[in-house]
Amino acid sequence: MPPRTQALYVALLVGATAVWGWTFVVVKDAIAQYPFLPFLAIRFLIATVAMLVVVRRLPSRRVCALGALIGLPLAGGYLLQTAGLRSTSPGNAGLITGLFFVFTPLLDRLFGVALRPRTLLAVLTALVGTVLLTGAGRTGIGAGDLLVLGCAVCFALQIVMLSHWSPGLPAAELTLVQLATSAALFTAGGIGQFQVPTGGVWTALLITGLFASALAFFIQTWVQAHLSASRTALVLAGEPAWALFFSVLLAGQRLGPLEGAGAALVLVAIVGHELPVPRRAAT
Repeated sequence: MPPRTQALYVALLVGATAVWGWTFVVVKDAIAQYPFLPFLAIRFLIATVAMLVVVRRLPSRRVCALGALIGLPLAGGYLLQTAGLRSTSPGNAGLITGLFFVFTPLLDRLFGVALRPRTLLAVLTALVGTVLLTGAGRTGIGAGDLLVLGCAVCFALQIVMLSHWSPGLPAAELTLVQLATSAALFTAGGIGQFQVPTGGVWTALLITGLFASALAFFIQTWVQAHLSASRTALVLAGEPAWALFFSVLLAGQRLGPLEGAGAALVLVAIVGHELPVPRRAAT
């Protein structure tokens, strides 16, 4: 794969990661006013309709089967993440979600993928950075944090499944089925809790449905047909830094020296892993 093409894929993933980091604050504010299961249902229904406009045809049976399977951990991840956001800060939720990059290489081994020393070093560096970012050891881990930790495992599984099953499949159709699966599950779970959203909640639903779900997951699905699960996870590991940045900017969360050092370590891990390895000159 040409270096410029790889750089394009990485840049698109970084953009999707920034959107996801931003929406932690958006979702936290919205579910303070609206039940979280109906919120997720409407969010993913909006995303499904948006992708239907793009696809305009029924996916094949293979795409439906694989997309539905990949959609299960996706839905599980958002269920746990959104439930956890009710009792933890947007910054902490984003940082703990970022631990999916630790679980991804481990789960990837179930598919027979070897763990490269360079990847292991980057994962360990990013893990240390995330521990510093969350201020672990000072405030303790609450119930909301544990729910979000479960979300990180689900997202890691979704990344691994995408990397192994998406090559050769149409990205838009596969994205559609994942989103539709999530929408169906959340709609079933939210029966009896639906109410008319307020203007602010509608804004959050449109932002998360169109940009953080339809567009971002289409980008992820398309890019993962070309990048490995471990590499994707390391690029997306920038989400903790974005989540903390927007939590500080929009929600008033304070960033101390340890958190700053943690953010720097996460970025060093990502950039260091993506830098080309110098080749030895022939002798």
